[in-house]
Amino acid sequence: MQSVLNIFTKERIRKPSPIDEEVLFDGGVMITETDRAGIITYANRRFRNMTGYTKEELIGSPHSINRHPDMPKAAFKEMWQTIKNGKTWQGYVKNLRKDGKYYWVIVWIKPKFGKNGEITGFIAGRKVPQRETIALMERRYKDILKQEDINSFYKMRGI
Repeated sequence: MQSVLNIFTKERIRKPSPIDEEVLFDGGVMITETDRAGIITYANRRFRNMTGYTKEELIGSPHSINRHPDMPKAAFKEMWQTIKNGKTWQGYVKNLRKDGKYYWVIVWIKPKFGKNGEITGFIAGRKVPQRETIALMERRYKDILKQEDINSFYKMRGI
């Protein structure tokens, strides 16, 4: 079982094993803010309620605390490239709750800028996803994950 380190509390927070049960995101405002490294600096009540994590568990933890293993690394690589270049990223994301259940959202992430124009962190908001698009994204993400597994296999063997 994986865990993440909260840099403020120094606590290791165990990530749950996924359960194949969806909790529908029915809307409302789910907002998080992170520093430049993706460490959570703010998580509103709606986000905390949806994920099941407390404010103390979230603030100081990497945002990957709620990363579902069905999400390909390539999706986050593209996200980081986009937001580190000062642009807004949007995409469908399957997230893992503290209880092991999952939820889908459309996430938009945009950089926050300091007085001198430097990126100081990121802010993310979530919207209710379209059910038809979730089915499409699930298939795409499974295909990408298969390709990532094949690439990892060949890389381990030096091929």
